[in-house]
Amino acid sequence: MSGPGANRATSGPGSPEDAALVQDCLRGAPGAWDRFVDRFAGLFHHVVDRTCSQRRLALSAADRDDVIAEILVEVLKENAAVLRGFAGRSSLATYLAVIARRTAVRMLSQADAHVVRVDLPTAGAAVVDRHADQRRADREEIEGLMGCLEPDEARLIRLHHLEARSYGEISRLTGLPLGSIGPALSRARQKMREVGHSSDTPPAAGLGPRAAG
Repeated sequence: MSGPGANRATSGPGSPEDAALVQDCLRGAPGAWDRFVDRFAGLFHHVVDRTCSQRRLALSAADRDDVIAEILVEVLKENAAVLRGFAGRSSLATYLAVIARRTAVRMLSQADAHVVRVDLPTAGAAVVDRHADQRRADREEIEGLMGCLEPDEARLIRLHHLEARSYGEISRLTGLPLGSIGPALSRARQKMREVGHSSDTPPAAGLGPRAAG
């Protein structure tokens, strides 16, 4: 499961290659699933390792392979609902990275008693670190989901959710009327939720509406 492939999982949003691979997998074309695994195994390996690092967990190679196998199960379950839900608004790699991270988080939370937490400071500091790790993870998930947005929409999300800008500041920076910013952000957030809808876990905490300011 830890073979190469991460550097090949880089098609652009809505690319014909992405769409063709998804359709081949859905119709059971010979060799399609093998091509899918070969292309994205490296990506899934990277996502699992990064998620472990953020949570300060050490996995054995066998446990890492189990998590990657569960990601593949997630892709195929319910008649391949994850693949059927791919709408092409982001690259297939970006879409799958979100699914993979959520699956890894769920698996690691369930298996917490069986993994080793490394370099933990005192209990109080560990709680602070976990909150910081979660904020970083939420930020990375938001940035990944922004791949499904138009450039103007992605800029709004970045300004409001990642830079904590008020509506007034955004209006001054973008020239948009103040009253149009809230509806535009709502539309952008809905697009991002649709990309991540196939997971059992909730969307990134940072995607909740913020005070207008």
